Amino acid sequence: MPENATTTRTGAVRRDVGRYVNDELRDRYFAASDVLYAMGAPARSETDVETSFGTTHVYRYGPDDPAAESRTPIVLIHGAGYCSAMWYPNTPGLSADRPVYALDTPGDAGRSVHREPMWQPERAAQWMDEALDALGLDRVHLVGSSYGGWLVLNQAHRRPGRLASVTALDPGGLEKVGLRFFAWVFVSLFASFAPKALRPRLAAWLEQPVISVPEMRKWVQVGARAFRIRRPAPLPLAEDALRSIRTPLYLVMGKRSLLVHPQRQLERVPRLVPGARAEIIAATGHGPQIDHPDMVNARMLNFMEDVDSLQAR
Repeated sequence: MPENATTTRTGAVRRDVGRYVNDELRDRYFAASDVLYAMGAPARSETDVETSFGTTHVYRYGPDDPAAESRTPIVLIHGAGYCSAMWYPNTPGLSADRPVYALDTPGDAGRSVHREPMWQPERAAQWMDEALDALGLDRVHLVGSSYGGWLVLNQAHRRPGRLASVTALDPGGLEKVGLRFFAWVFVSLFASFAPKALRPRLAAWLEQPVISVPEMRKWVQVGARAFRIRRPAPLPLAEDALRSIRTPLYLVMGKRSLLVHPQRQLERVPRLVPGARAEIIAATGHGPQIDHPDMVNARMLNFMEDVDSLQAR
């Protein structure tokens, strides 16, 4: 039985928490993840922190400039089914500017251990607050992609006390997840098994860089086999919930996103969230920070710098 498979008192594997299928596939997924980690910034440290919902595995990256160590840190929250390895294109640029923490969300593939359900909005916010508290982080710039985008928007609504800002990258939480998105995920996974000569064309057609990056392709394929997510798709935040957000918010969407309708949210979110920035990135779909890491890193850091300057006054 995988070491992170939570069991009941009778020894049966619980069906309401995420788990690996078996130890062999788990270890293969860890190995594929480590290849991606090696392509990003080197982690200064790895640690495990305990919460009410399980153990959260955390990677810490840091700037070479000692003066930058005192800047408000960034916390990265990955998308559904993945782990913090997805941030490898972003960790070098972000961690050159300030400390960065990347959390493996319990319930998704990664090195965290999931013990109690946390898909409910209040429980998800409690998990994040407990994890940040255990890390000793009182003030952070929170960044989330896809499902991680729902988590950070939910945090800004329910437990904003530790948040200097929130950046949501093509996030869940704004619209109900539609059939077109699930179809894209399925077709993208199928396309990852296509002959090598076809992959660049399919990657461009699907706006799916995973297909054309061999290391990411293997990582996704192994993860799909290795891990079982046990939670429903999150419901979008109600308009009143969005109106309640007072944390500075930066929304970044891909022009060809299939998770949100970018033009609709470009108008809607700044209208509902006072002072929110919203932007559409061309030539990308669901992964603007993967397709254009230098551009998106720079814009996120500029936003955070503006927030820090205003809050210092």
